[in-house]
Amino acid sequence: MTLAIGAGCASHAALAQQQSKTVRLGYLDTTSASIASVRLDRLRAGLRDHGYVEGRNIVIEPRWAESEYARLPDLAAELLEQKLDVIVAAGPAAIRVMLQATTTLPIVFAASGDPLMFGFVKSLSRPGGNVTGVSSVGADLSYKYLEFLRDAIPRLSTVAVMMNPGHPGHPVYLRNIQVAARGAVRILPLQAASAQQIEAVFALIKQEQGPVQALIVLGDGLFFSQARRIAELAVQQKLPTLFSTREPVQAGALMSYGPNLGEQFYRAASYVDRILKGAYPGDLPVEQPTTFELVINLKTAKAIGLTLRQELLLRADVLME
Repeated sequence: MTLAIGAGCASHAALAQQQSKTVRLGYLDTTSASIASVRLDRLRAGLRDHGYVEGRNIVIEPRWAESEYARLPDLAAELLEQKLDVIVAAGPAAIRVMLQATTTLPIVFAASGDPLMFGFVKSLSRPGGNVTGVSSVGADLSYKYLEFLRDAIPRLSTVAVMMNPGHPGHPVYLRNIQVAARGAVRILPLQAASAQQIEAVFALIKQEQGPVQALIVLGDGLFFSQARRIAELAVQQKLPTLFSTREPVQAGALMSYGPNLGEQFYRAASYVDRILKGAYPGDLPVEQPTTFELVINLKTAKAIGLTLRQELLLRADVLME
């Protein structure tokens, strides 16, 4: 009994010490301040639900690359100087840089694409190493993009795909779309690594001899931060656009299909909590999204003169007016 009481007192003392400690959390994102702040708000909400409140028991050190991937190694080095307890990395490029920078600091990822495909984890059930998190399995959804565009556009024959040459997953996503096209739809890949090159992509689309009937914009920090401008250019050319997440649709794109990224950052907080309580990242299974949402902007459809079939509208999870 004496031993049990002593052990109980020791565990209560350890818990009190853990709760009184100020946690230092790093955050690295590939995208812009405006996008990263929205993601951080969802992460903060999840942390608050686990008892971590900024100014009381947690300090968050955020860094974002403004979609300039070359900046990521320097930002990662800055974060590692902050004596962090754990870091949250958003986007495949940021996750890869952090894994190259440290093999000891626990890393929680979100908006990861397919972590197996990128080699971030050994398996989804036992990631291994110092990393785990929430997968967005972007590559596995690529074939669905053409399915929805075919439903929206009769006799679909040519689709442009906007990709960033600095994104590690875009070549794979492009191949998946090409496979899904089965030769029945011409796929026109166009690269953009800056806001100026995005403008150039639309100029190339306009110059195409055979009319481009739709544009798939692959998931990327640059494209998310430039979503409003992409939507404006698309409306000017009466061009339907499809993104991988709902935020660009809120900015004026036609539609999106994919997991809710905001919820991924909320869920990432549970991994941070478990790691801070002593769990080893490599033992925590990667969480995969179980629901995917089709979001359609009806105002944009009207602006580009596209009448959507009732069958497609009924499939939508969210219709924005």
